[in-house]
Amino acid sequence: MHKDIKIVFHNQGLRSYIEVDLCRECPRQDDKGCCGFYSPVFYASDLVYLLKHRPELIDYIFSIDNITVLDASVTVNNSIDGDSYRCHFHRKDGGCLLDQNLRESVCRHFVCPGIAWEKEPKLRPWKDFFARLTDYEIELNNRIAALLQEKGLTLRNEEKRGQFWNELQALFELQTAVIPEFFSQLPAKETVSVKRAINYGRDWPL
Repeated sequence: MHKDIKIVFHNQGLRSYIEVDLCRECPRQDDKGCCGFYSPVFYASDLVYLLKHRPELIDYIFSIDNITVLDASVTVNNSIDGDSYRCHFHRKDGGCLLDQNLRESVCRHFVCPGIAWEKEPKLRPWKDFFARLTDYEIELNNRIAALLQEKGLTLRNEEKRGQFWNELQALFELQTAVIPEFFSQLPAKETVSVKRAINYGRDWPL
């Protein structure tokens, strides 16, 4: 069976994401798809965005029992569910509880390899965009984490977490004062369609 799959690329700088209509009818048919194999990790750039736009979500994340807090990141660990796992934010009847711009980078960018949109020659600019965005985000988060460490600040210290948030936001503004050129090289939004053979169940690759 072949199906036309709509893909929407959203260029929102550091909060860019890829929207795929096939996710609503995931060929895996196990009510969790790719979410059954990953635990979301929120890094500095994610945490700053949440602080600005959904501060109550920060409080919620740190209230979850099964999390791993490192110096400048927090992982919301998944739980065993059958022969795979279940993400804390995933629900059987509605998918992810978080809007895409609130998710961490893997959850914003991931498209299952069965779709393989990167192989389309016409989409090479978007392939390059998300590759450069990934590299930039990793470098930025590592740089901010190192600067926070130099100041003796860590998320592990709950007593100084308020100071950590304040310094994190200040460092983020300073480190992103100059916007990378590639952010302006593609439109804010582009919708494309690709035709793919659909295999159901475990035959659909993740």
